[in-house]
Amino acid sequence: MHRDHGETFPERHTYSAADPLRLDGTRRALRIGLGGPVGSGKTATVAALCHALRDELSIAVVTNDIYTREDAEFLRREAVLPAERIAAVETGACPHTAIRDDISANLEAVEDLEDAVGPLDLVLVESGGDNLTATFSKGLVDAQIFVIDVAGGDDIPRKGGPGVTTADLLVINKTDLAPYVGSDLDGMARDAKAQRGDLPVAFTSLKTDEGVKPVADWVRERISDWSAGPA
Repeated sequence: MHRDHGETFPERHTYSAADPLRLDGTRRALRIGLGGPVGSGKTATVAALCHALRDELSIAVVTNDIYTREDAEFLRREAVLPAERIAAVETGACPHTAIRDDISANLEAVEDLEDAVGPLDLVLVESGGDNLTATFSKGLVDAQIFVIDVAGGDDIPRKGGPGVTTADLLVINKTDLAPYVGSDLDGMARDAKAQRGDLPVAFTSLKTDEGVKPVADWVRERISDWSAGPA
């Protein structure tokens, strides 16, 4: 369990997400955070991304749960990556605490993975389920994805909140359920555009083979930009 190790490892966490290099001078992995409400499909999105990208990228995952390692165990059972590439953080508090307020446990988990199985191209950091205010510290991730779902109500994009309005990518998941829950996908798209301006929105249904493709393509673009950036 990763928690409160700042004093134990005072030499760690000496670079932030703004620094593309590790202490040894090698380029570190791109870090992408995934947040969103409980049940929106964050873990399923992580699993689908791993399936879609693992043959072309070296990937690791850090999951966050309050008192369990359930999400990490799910990913291991699904064999989305080798078990040693999946780490769990037990936050012991509201999920946003470990991704925004005190990021030391997550930073340690990311660094441990890079040391153990690196070099890595991509680290996905999944937050525990939280509300529309959940955002990641820029000291932890380079970009963030916010996942909502149509069953949560088609008024969520209109309600806004930092997760919806500022995430680098907004994912509106479970579109296959829209006819059954009375959600207006066109209205959600219009509301998301009004809240986000030019920031991208992806509609997904992970029940289909190509359901995660718009998210995977967005990640590929981020990887390309990251690899082309100055070292």
